[in-house]
This record gives sequence, structure tokens and C-alpha cells, in this order.
Amino acid sequence: PTYRSPRWGNLLPTMFGKAKIFILDAGKVIMIISLVLWGLSSYGPPSSINKVQQAYTLALQTPNVDSVQAEKEFKAARLENSYAGLIGKQLEPVIAPLGFDWRIGIALVTSFAAREVFVGTMATLFSVSEDNENDSLLHEKLKAATRTDGTPLFTLATGLSLMIFYVFAMQCMSTLATVYRETRRFRDAAFQLLYMSGLAYLSAFIAYQWLKP
Repeated sequence: PTYRSPRWGNLLPTMFGKAKIFILDAGKVIMIISLVLWGLSSYGPPSSINKVQQAYTLALQTPNVDSVQAEKEFKAARLENSYAGLIGKQLEPVIAPLGFDWRIGIALVTSFAAREVFVGTMATLFSVSEDNENDSLLHEKLKAATRTDGTPLFTLATGLSLMIFYVFAMQCMSTLATVYRETRRFRDAAFQLLYMSGLAYLSAFIAYQWLKP
């Protein structure tokens, strides 16, 4: 085709119109899901959260305490005892055949917002700060992580299983919101979520069961 310069009088209104449609339609769905995920990660049963808060307060009162490390451990404990943490622990029997434990389960829940959130969640759970100048790198802590029976958590089988899962899984709420906006049917978005999650689970299951020691 013949290439021509864009007509700026049409380009800018079109860009504005498309952005407005996305913000008003898909944006509302994204906002709702984001608030739900934030609430699940920030709140938990009052009794559990109060115990975590009391333990943190006592830790700060300990002589010569490392306040930075104490705060990181507090955030990890709070996330573990949040509703997202409880969901992750409830998911453990389901995701165990994939080589995952409850910590990975929590990250799977929070990363529904976007898959890159997985790394930040694991950093929180393993008490790794954003500034790693005086702390072990996340990959070193993941390498040293163990299961309840003492075996390593992250092996070749677990790593490949996790990678394959995220290749196929629909871990992107903005995509689901856009599908709903385009089709105007929750059924299509739900089918996409269930189909791709099922494919991801089956593929990760085969990879882990084939490669596990």
C-alpha cells in the first residue's frame, strides 16, 4: 500500500477516544479487581494480624534489634497471615503436584494482577528488600528455600514447571477486562480464564512429574 503521513486531525481524537473507552470500560473492571487483590493482601483475620503486630512491637523493643530486618520480617508475616496468604495455603494441596508450596501459592494469587508481581511477592515472603546492597539476593534465598520435609523447594523440575505455568496461565486482569469490554460477555472472559489456567496446570503438571527426582 501507499504510505502516507498520518492526518493529525484524525489521529489525536482517535487516540483520545480509544483511551477514554479503555479507562471507562475496562478500567472499571481493573480497578475493582485491583482493590480486591489489595484487600486480600493487606488484611486478614484480626486475631492473626494482631499476633503479628504484637510480635513486631516486641521485636522493636529488643535491645540492639535490626529494625530494617524486623520490618521486612513483619511484612512477610503479615502477608502470610493475610487473606491472600490463607488462600495460598488452601491452594497448596491443589498445586503440590506442580511442585509448588503455599508461598508460591500466595504469589500466584497476587500475580493475577500482573505476572511480574510474582517476583515482588516472593521478595516480601523471603524478607528481601528492594535495596539488596546489604542483603542476600532473592535468587540466593530461593535457592536455599526448603519444604517442610527439608528438600529443596526450587529444583530444575519446579523452576521449569513454574515457567511453563506462566507461559500459558491467564495471569493478567487487564487482558480479561479488555476481552469483556470487546465481547460484552463475562462468559467469554471466564472461558478464557478457565481454559488457559487449565492448560497451564496440565502442562506444568506433566513437566514437574516428568522431571522431578
